[in-house]
Amino acid sequence: MKKDLKIYLFRHGETTFNRDEKFTGHLDAKLTKKGILQAKKIANILRNKKFQVAIYTRLSRSKDSLKYVLKRHSECKKLIKDDRMIERSYGIFEGISHKEFIKKIGTKKYNSVHRGYKVKILKGESFYDVEKRVKKFIIWLKKYMKKNHVNVVISAHGNSIRLFRKIMEKTSVEKMQKWVIPYDKVFVYKI
Repeated sequence: MKKDLKIYLFRHGETTFNRDEKFTGHLDAKLTKKGILQAKKIANILRNKKFQVAIYTRLSRSKDSLKYVLKRHSECKKLIKDDRMIERSYGIFEGISHKEFIKKIGTKKYNSVHRGYKVKILKGESFYDVEKRVKKFIIWLKKYMKKNHVNVVISAHGNSIRLFRKIMEKTSVEKMQKWVIPYDKVFVYKI
């Protein structure tokens, strides 16, 4: 009898942009001291889990958070960089503080941009766009895991995790929009 294969999915630790409430997107913000402690907490949560493959994105916050996890996992022999799990691009808003945005545009527009499902940002992405790429990633991931019979850990970003969860948990857009993705929780999925 085959065992279930497992995906361990977590959000990178807090960055300077998260702390300062700025739209980060594809900008490469560094982990704060608190973010490093959160990454170490994730490492502790995962200490007794086994996985053979680790996936991260090109952004340093993803890779830097993962390195604390990997210190306890000599069984993990393969690292894969995959930007299908990268943060949502906030386009022209990247680097702008939430407060500054609200001051210029207003709370209603902020809520629309920040959590709107099909709201396209100039030179950026909507949640709908992110969901399309995350869905392709999930299809690939399931095939890869079954073919290689491996468990996987993924160091990802708040909005890619939001859409990953929506797909895997088969939930509504409305529910997904309300989720807060914590820095110190591991989401586990069986394949």
